[in-house]
Amino acid sequence: MHTLYPLFRPLLFAADPETAHALTFRGLDAAAALGLARLAAPSLPAAPVAAMGIEFPNRVGLAAGLDKNAAHLAGLATLGFGFLEAGTLINRLGFNNDGVERFVANVARARFRGVLGVNIGRNFDTPNERAADDYVACLRGVYTCASYVTVNISSPNTEGLRDLQSKDALTALLSRLQKERAVLAERHGRRVPLVVKIAPDLDAKTIERIARLLVRHAIDGVIATNTTTARDAVAGDPHAGEAGGLSGRPLRERSSSVIRTLARALDGALPIIGVGGILSGDDAREKIDAGATLVQLYTGLIYRGPSLVAECVKALARR
Repeated sequence: MHTLYPLFRPLLFAADPETAHALTFRGLDAAAALGLARLAAPSLPAAPVAAMGIEFPNRVGLAAGLDKNAAHLAGLATLGFGFLEAGTLINRLGFNNDGVERFVANVARARFRGVLGVNIGRNFDTPNERAADDYVACLRGVYTCASYVTVNISSPNTEGLRDLQSKDALTALLSRLQKERAVLAERHGRRVPLVVKIAPDLDAKTIERIARLLVRHAIDGVIATNTTTARDAVAGDPHAGEAGGLSGRPLRERSSSVIRTLARALDGALPIIGVGGILSGDDAREKIDAGATLVQLYTGLIYRGPSLVAECVKALARR
């Protein structure tokens, strides 16, 4: 996969995106099942890091959204990631996934033993005043299979979801989740870390307010950032006006800026996972230098292929 991806990429990019997605995973799953993916995996330096009470083999993770149903964990585990985040999940069909029960069954079937984050959100048709019900249902459903759970309040593709970042809405949601997590921890004898994923389109005062709320409600980490609705970085491009969240290179500096603001506001109180526009080892270092403890890849993986994972792991191991 590492050496062959550049050869196949032109063919994949010429295909319908959903077809390319399915073909790539089909090939990765087959290679993993036959043991070929692990044989071809690069040798990576030992670079463990502790965060949120978890020992991560390295700082480089897969961002949520690529494997929405946790259906390809075995294959993804061969690419060198220090952790995988799957989802986003809701308690019934939406966010383009098969729901919690299928997700948990897939995790059990994969027998994945690495660090697994599970990204959860509300249903597209659930009003925000009842959003906490969806998040709690998801938390209960995935609690026993997750290394940590990410509370996604920042996807731009679910109408009104980002309104949950407002002070009152976020306070109510975090309070409810904190109480539910305490019940689940008592029941299962294990405290699963909670992480909140925020948007890049926030001003400094809002970021600082969110940071205070995360600390107050004993949240264990924060992911900065989701995709952006801003189009200034691609102004004039043919498809700049299309709906949806923008990722990749145009998001890099915006994400890093949010990380810097968060890092100043948190002052080490909880770790930051930096994501957005990482297409090289230098980009990964930029996130860490801005204040992140861990990083995640998505769009860069599509454009660069599995070699990007190894490049980032090696770049951060040298720090």
